[in-house]
Amino acid sequence: MSQKKQNGESHHQLPLFEFDEDNLEKVRQHRPSAGEQESEFSKFVVYVDESGDHSLKSIDQTYPIFVLAFCIFHKRHYSEVIVPALQKFKFNHFGHDQVVLHENEIRRRKGLFNRFRNADHQNAFLKELTQIIEFSNFVLISATIDKRALGKQNVEDNAYHIALGICMETLHQFLREKGEHTKKTHVVVECRGNQEDKELELEFRRICDGNNRLNQPLPFEILFADKKVMSSGLQLADLVARPIGLMTLRPDQPNRTFDTLKYKFYCEGGRDCTGAGYEGYGMQIFPYPKSEKPR
Repeated sequence: MSQKKQNGESHHQLPLFEFDEDNLEKVRQHRPSAGEQESEFSKFVVYVDESGDHSLKSIDQTYPIFVLAFCIFHKRHYSEVIVPALQKFKFNHFGHDQVVLHENEIRRRKGLFNRFRNADHQNAFLKELTQIIEFSNFVLISATIDKRALGKQNVEDNAYHIALGICMETLHQFLREKGEHTKKTHVVVECRGNQEDKELELEFRRICDGNNRLNQPLPFEILFADKKVMSSGLQLADLVARPIGLMTLRPDQPNRTFDTLKYKFYCEGGRDCTGAGYEGYGMQIFPYPKSEKPR
């Protein structure tokens, strides 16, 4: 066997998706079968990650915002398409799947992400990761907190808790449109520390009990996942929060990841209007601009 062929096989051991280029539309349009049984649980699961520091007492002027991102997946699409694609991606580039994809480490080329053989290998890695995001059918909801404006009002506020309320209310609206708003929907977050987790769980349950702008109970349940858990959903959520923040801070700067993400945002008009009508809807900024009233 030629050296060239060996190298090609070592890099492309497994296809990202079980479809050829002519059938990638099957990935985009992957839907559950019509014969699913009714369940007490929602058909959707939510994975959450953040970018930035939630404290208002100290503000980093180079990144003075906090972003919370909700990635909403249909459970069957998630388990049958997204999880296998990420597993194959890891096998292709690392030879094993015991790798946690962290945006910060990838961007800074730290740890396992400083092992690319050459620029072509690195570019292939980033291109395939972007392809997974692009062809994954998930709905994105985010809340960006401008700490500079908020800190002047009350430094004791918690940017995470404010963003959480905004995202949970928007999530309820999305689930209502899907007819899943009365069922239990699990919201998965990564553990951050014992005290922070207790405070977050308390705020989450307070919002679910009706302390929200909707003035109604929300049937959500929070799950805390250890950082060592190989959750495909949490890893994808980790990749989206910072690009949203950078788009808010520097909208004129090239942002290839956000160019892909804007078609994921929950927006007015539904699936046929993706890529437009998401600002102030699926992607919200707080404090709200004077020209924009909260929904």
